[in-house]
Amino acid sequence: MDEATKYLFDEVRNAVWSGFYTKEEVAEMLEEWVEDAEGEPDEAALAAALQKEFADKKAAESTWPQVTDCDQLDQAFGGLWAQGIIALQNAGYTMSDGLDDVSEVRANSGAEGIRGYCFYHGQDLARAVSGQGLMLAFGSFDDEATHKIAVGETVRAAFQEVGLVVEWNGDPETRLRLPLLDWKRRGVA
Repeated sequence: MDEATKYLFDEVRNAVWSGFYTKEEVAEMLEEWVEDAEGEPDEAALAAALQKEFADKKAAESTWPQVTDCDQLDQAFGGLWAQGIIALQNAGYTMSDGLDDVSEVRANSGAEGIRGYCFYHGQDLARAVSGQGLMLAFGSFDDEATHKIAVGETVRAAFQEVGLVVEWNGDPETRLRLPLLDWKRRGVA
């Protein structure tokens, strides 16, 4: 199997197991990935992999606990919004994409009552799906370290309150980490 096909197999697996996309959405993403790929990826094998990954995930979901770590993650993100923190999951693919998404949400919702942000992006998500924990970006909208630390403390508390283990050294320039997060997000309808 060529490198392009191997890479796209991983992309399909991550997209399916992330739980954020329908089968149709992953199929559309796969079409774009194939068009952009170097070489000649095996499209038939990739289409079969897409079907298999969705079937495997559906079967696995029936064995998962009623409340998964991803359900707790959703609860914590919802709680952050209630505390004036823009909280975005799967925000873009990179750190700069996530920051752009935060800026867009802030511009569209107005700044009143919003004191910071928290997000993870697509690369973070891929690492979480593969069992490497989840990194969380956070910050305030000014350069005050004390404000950024306060947001970090709020974010840490929100995830701890729902029962997730959080690592953070208190440095406003260091991202928080959920090292034990077991990524099990049920699929979208």
